[in-house]
Amino acid sequence: MGGSRKGRSGLGWQGACALAALLLWLRLPPLSAQTTPSNQNLAEVCGKTGKTGRIYGGTRAEPERWPWQASLLLNGQHVCGASLIASNWVVSAAHCFQRCISSPQTSNYYHILLGYNQLSKPTNFSRKMSVSKVFVHPEYDKRHRFGSDIALLQLHRQAAFNSHILPACVPEANLHLYVDTACWISGWGMITEDGEQPKALQQAKIFTMENQMCSSFFPPPPNADPSDIVTVQEEMICAADFRNPPSICRGDSGGPLVCFLNNSWFLVGATSWSAPCFPPIMPSVFTRISYFSNWIKSTQAATPNADLATAPPEEKAPALTTMGGKGTILRPRVFLVLLSPATLLLLLLLQSL
Repeated sequence: MGGSRKGRSGLGWQGACALAALLLWLRLPPLSAQTTPSNQNLAEVCGKTGKTGRIYGGTRAEPERWPWQASLLLNGQHVCGASLIASNWVVSAAHCFQRCISSPQTSNYYHILLGYNQLSKPTNFSRKMSVSKVFVHPEYDKRHRFGSDIALLQLHRQAAFNSHILPACVPEANLHLYVDTACWISGWGMITEDGEQPKALQQAKIFTMENQMCSSFFPPPPNADPSDIVTVQEEMICAADFRNPPSICRGDSGGPLVCFLNNSWFLVGATSWSAPCFPPIMPSVFTRISYFSNWIKSTQAATPNADLATAPPEEKAPALTTMGGKGTILRPRVFLVLLSPATLLLLLLLQSL
């Protein structure tokens, strides 16, 4: 997770949004948050952490702060983040599976780590879970670039919930958020684009933004091939904090964007794509989980629990020392010179305050 998170004085976020609206002639329609979890038993535990105090800015997340945070391993190395949403179900990004997507034995290559704060230092709470099935959304990258970037993983065994391992709540399809809702990202991705790896789980507070405004930061390259054109679609959600710019970076893909709604933490997004995490930091783009809520529920309902007789033996939670291939994150071709003068001025102004 790249970018500086040192506090700065200057324009408040509300002021920044007002300035953005004036410069970009955008209208920010009022929206409301509505959530109704469908599984009552799961609703009793999802999104309820033991850490109920206020979260302050900083780079390092305390143990137990984000108990749904998972690491996706490919051949024993961390490549992406993921989020626990039930005792035996995990959400990640579809693009994390491109290297093995055509193999009928895709699940054999992957494992999920739960209950970690430092990947190099497992505790008695840490678990390595084998993957029974991988469901990559059938529309991934078909209708438009980076579209439907979501995958579901069914685990062979059910994870025992404790203060270090808990699911995040999955929002209903009718979830709507106010623009400028404060949410949190977390992950073990690179701290810088140059490859600096974090020792402990990183966290950052960012704010949701209107998709039209977000799109203005990603203009198409000159004479662009259709395969290079990236647009912010309705199944995506953007977030940023331009005054104190954290950014998703390599290795954060698939990880959680969570918002505290109705006294629980809801999985609002799964990390999908962004510009490289060099200054000036651009908005981060996430798969909008509520858009795929019905697909998640129908996939779960149609899939019987894994046959434990076919499950591999449970392995000891490992201590990871390196990140496989430095992780992954989707990168569109972004040209700052193509930003409108107003947008570029706003971006540079906010990040200099």
